Amino acid sequence: MPYREQIPIDRGIDNSLSMMMEGYLYITNRRRRFGRDMFETRLLGAQKAVCIAGEEAAKLFYDETKIMRKGAAPKRVRQTLFGEKAIQTMDDVNHKHRKALFMSLMTEDRLQEIVDIFKEEWSSAIEQWESKEQIVLYSEVTKVLTAAVCRWAGVFLPENDLNLRASQLEAMFDAAAAVGPRHWKGRQGRNALEQWLKNMIEEFRSGKLEIPEETAMHQIAWYRDTNGNVLDSQVAAVEVLNILRPTVAIAVYIVFTALAVFEHPSEKIKLKQENGETYYEMFVQEVRRYYPFFPFAAARARKDFLWKGHDFKKGNLVLLDIYGTNHHPDLWEKPNQFYPEHFQDRENNPFDFIPQGGGEYKLGHRCPGEWLTIEVMKASLDMLMNHMEYEVPEQDLDYSMSRMPSLPKSRIIMKRIKKI
Repeated sequence: MPYREQIPIDRGIDNSLSMMMEGYLYITNRRRRFGRDMFETRLLGAQKAVCIAGEEAAKLFYDETKIMRKGAAPKRVRQTLFGEKAIQTMDDVNHKHRKALFMSLMTEDRLQEIVDIFKEEWSSAIEQWESKEQIVLYSEVTKVLTAAVCRWAGVFLPENDLNLRASQLEAMFDAAAAVGPRHWKGRQGRNALEQWLKNMIEEFRSGKLEIPEETAMHQIAWYRDTNGNVLDSQVAAVEVLNILRPTVAIAVYIVFTALAVFEHPSEKIKLKQENGETYYEMFVQEVRRYYPFFPFAAARARKDFLWKGHDFKKGNLVLLDIYGTNHHPDLWEKPNQFYPEHFQDRENNPFDFIPQGGGEYKLGHRCPGEWLTIEVMKASLDMLMNHMEYEVPEQDLDYSMSRMPSLPKSRIIMKRIKKI
């Protein structure tokens, strides 16, 4: 007989409120309490959910013979973060076919192009910051990223619309786990952006607008699905937003990068002393591991199966603890210490370091924008270290583990900025 056991249960009719209050640590807190990397709970209207963490859990979560994405993302997340009929909600052949489109946009030349554009936009912004008494880095970098990704993706953005579109894009990912005003702001932002991009796509398809062929806008507008049909203009707009929104969300990582530079002066010395990009990459990877970004990923059991003694039933909600896996003591020598040496001579493993999801890039659900994220973060670190001088005045740099996404409360205030 196959080995079966009852896994620990987090008692309660619906523990969604506890998850919202504990945020990134909800799963980790219970794993510590139960002494297990797997437990059962009820969430999202009393649905049974199995929470898992660790390398083996990640391997299971990204095993498409057992786990699927369809029906996993709550409606409120689709209304703000992903969009309806987006790649994140797809499985199997349709997912792989659309994934190939996104992968084709991440060539070495195209990645270098967005890095160059991003640094140009940041350099121009510094000239404006010099005349200001102080800036809030998060707000300013959100605008820099919006301008850069729109240029790169072939999205026409009038200069006087920059603040509006940056605010709408920021609202989408800021609302991912929110309720109340933040959620409604995110929904309104998505609706406005989808309509803006839908109109642009329809103008392009009708010949009224020219868009460079190598850009995401052009490629998505003429992409054909597995049936040979171009996407509905609304769905095409959703997928263009799946280029713009994640890129602007790098602002969260950039603010944490600035925080790490400020709070770890010894690391700043190492960054100045190191030759080449080796330590820069180690540093930004540690920012992605150490600081909170995605709390967990959601999917559903594709079929009944047995794993580590537990019977998974078809349709069960499955949550992979992303933050907890990136801080798992079995995987990291100093899990709760900011330590870039974690990535010194580290072998590439798609299941133990999963800040933007795990698994393989081409065939699985790992985010194709991860390369873009790393390169833009390295560019931001270069700008902070080598192209500007600034002071960080006294401010509240604490960040909440219950707010998702988390950010330093002050969003990093800088003053006396000078271009170098």
